Amino acid sequence: MDPFTFSIVLIAGLFVLIFIRMPIALAMALVGAIGYIQLSSFASLKFYLSTAWVDKFMSYDFAIVPLFILMGHLATRSGISASIFNAARAWIGHMRGGLAMASVAGCALFGSISGSSLATASTMTRVAMPEMRKHGFSGALSAGSLAAGGTLGILIPPSIVLIIFALLTEQNIVKLFLAATIPGILAVVGFMIAISIYVRLFPEEGPTSERSTFGQRIRAIGEIWHVLVIFTVVLGGIYGGFFTPAQGASVGVVLTLFLGMLKGGLTPRTILESLIDTAGTSAMIFAIVFGADLFNVALALSRMPLDVAQYFAASDIAPMVILLGMVVFYLIMGCLMDSLSMILLTVPVFFPTIMALDFGLLPEQQAMWFGIIALVVVEMGLITPPVGMNLFVISAMAKDIPMIQIFRGTIPFIMAEFTRIAILISFPSLSYWLVDLVTN
Repeated sequence: MDPFTFSIVLIAGLFVLIFIRMPIALAMALVGAIGYIQLSSFASLKFYLSTAWVDKFMSYDFAIVPLFILMGHLATRSGISASIFNAARAWIGHMRGGLAMASVAGCALFGSISGSSLATASTMTRVAMPEMRKHGFSGALSAGSLAAGGTLGILIPPSIVLIIFALLTEQNIVKLFLAATIPGILAVVGFMIAISIYVRLFPEEGPTSERSTFGQRIRAIGEIWHVLVIFTVVLGGIYGGFFTPAQGASVGVVLTLFLGMLKGGLTPRTILESLIDTAGTSAMIFAIVFGADLFNVALALSRMPLDVAQYFAASDIAPMVILLGMVVFYLIMGCLMDSLSMILLTVPVFFPTIMALDFGLLPEQQAMWFGIIALVVVEMGLITPPVGMNLFVISAMAKDIPMIQIFRGTIPFIMAEFTRIAILISFPSLSYWLVDLVTN
C-alpha cells in the first residue's frame, strides 16, 4: 500500500474509533503510533516518544494554556458572573427579550476572562436561567440564548482554542487575539438581532422587564469594575506590548485571585478547587494535543498534507470552492466532535492546503482569515444537534426544559451564525483589519 492510501486508511480508522466512543486522545495516539511504525519503524517511534513529551510540553508558549484555564476557573468561582449579568440587565433588560440579550452580553463579558465555552455557558446559566424563567421567558429562548452566548468563550480573547490554533500554525497569538475581536463583536450583535426578530415573531416567549433607573445602571457598572480591570490590564497589556501572552496570563491569574478574594467570592477551598479543576482540564487538553501530535507526525511521514496542498494548488478548482468545502466538512463534523479535537485533527491538513491557494491576500492575512473562519464554524458545533456540547450543559442544569425545546431555541442563533460565516468569507478584511490598524 502506498503512503498516501495508507494515510487515508489511518484517517478512516481514527473515525471508526471515535464513533465507537474511544477517547479522542487515545484514538489519535493509537492510530498515530500504528502509522508511525508502518511508515518508519518501532525504534523511531520509541525515540520520538522518549523526547516528544519534553519537547512539546516544556515549551514556554504552552504555559499560556493552564494559566488562562486557571484564570477562568478562579473567575467562575469568584461570583462575578452575577454582577456581570446584573450590569447587562440594568442597561438592556427592559427591552422585549432583554433578559435574553443581557444573557448574551453577560456571556461575552465573562468569556473575555474565561476563555472557555463550557465554563461560560454553565456559569451564566446558573445566574441568568432562573431570572429569565421567573420573568416568563420560554424554555426554548432561555436555553437557546445561553447555549449560543456560551460559544462566545471560544472566540473572544483569551480563547484556549485560538491559542492552540496559533501554536499549531506558528502564528502570532497577539495578532490572532486582535483578529478575533471584530468577528466576536459581530457574533454578539448577530445574536441580539436574532433575539429581537424571534420575540417579534413570538412575543409571548420573551416579555419585557422593568426599566432600571440611571442611578441603578451606574451602580451596576460599578459592580463589575474588577472585570473591567482584569480585561483592560491583561489584554491591554498584551496588545500594548507591555508583556507577552504568557506573562499576561500570569498577571491575569494574580489579578483574578486578588480581586476575587477582595470581593469575597474566593476562599481557600474554592481556590483549591480551581487548582484541581485546572490540573484536570489541562491534563485533558495536553493529552489530546499529544495524541494529535503523534497522529499528525504519522500523516507527515506519509506526505499526505503536502500532497493534498500541492494537488489543490495545481488544480483548476476555484480556491473559494475549496474553502467552502472545508466549511461544510467542519459543519458536519461539528455535530459529532468537540471543538479542540476538530482543530487538532484538521488544521495540519487544511492549513497548508489553504496557504497553498491564492485568495489575493498576504500569507499572514490569509492565515488569520482561515483561523477565524475555522474557529467560527467549529463554534457552531457547540450548539448544533445532536452532539452540541453546550446543549447538554444547559440540559443538565435546566432539567425542566425538554431537549427538543433546547434544540428549537438554538435555531435563530444557528441562522445568525450562518450569516456571520457568509460575511466573514465575503469580507476577509474583517479578520485582519484591526491587526493592520494596530501593528502598522
